[in-house]
This record gives sequence, C-alpha cells and structure tokens, in this order.
Amino acid sequence: MSAEDLEKYETEMELKLYREYRDVVGLFKYVIETERRFYLTNDYEMQVHSVQGEVFFEVSMADAWVWDMYRPARFVKQVRVLTFKDVNIEELNKADLDLPQDDAGFNG
Repeated sequence: MSAEDLEKYETEMELKLYREYRDVVGLFKYVIETERRFYLTNDYEMQVHSVQGEVFFEVSMADAWVWDMYRPARFVKQVRVLTFKDVNIEELNKADLDLPQDDAGFNG
C-alpha cells in the first residue's frame, strides 16, 4: 500500500466518522474531551483525586459515543477514563447542532 493509498483511506475513514458524528450528536447532552479521545454522552461523573501531591481526574460515562476512526463500534456502554491531563466538559446547546447535511464543512 502506497503512502497515497494510505492517505486516501484515512481521509475516507475520517469522512465516514464525521458523517456518523453528524447523525448522532443530537442524541447527546455533553461533549467530553480528554487528551486522547472525544466523547458524546448524556450521563457522566467526574472525580478529582490527589495522591502524594499528584492530581488526576477520573471520568465515568454511561452509554457514550467515542470519536475514534480505528474503533469498529463507537457506541460504548461504560467508559472510565483516568488522566493527569485536562478534561473539558461542555453541555451541548441543541440550537448549535444544526450541522450541514452535506460534507461541505468537512476538512478531512
């Protein structure tokens, strides 16, 4: 497989993932972003832990969708993330979710 074939494959996978995201985002209330993944969920719990002066975050989610083009199934029943990095949690504004139905806004 050439580098060009690999790049084309990855672009197609990203476009497929974007289309899936566009189709499911309206089903969820929260966006949770960690250093490794991007999640959509309706239910989460976050705890801040401190052990020997080190602070880390534990985020648990139920019935989540994960942005990961290499994962065959992106709907996940339970997710538990432990991280020393920042965690960004945003409540989705349903009015902002009017995404274009074509792929004109996709920059993959």
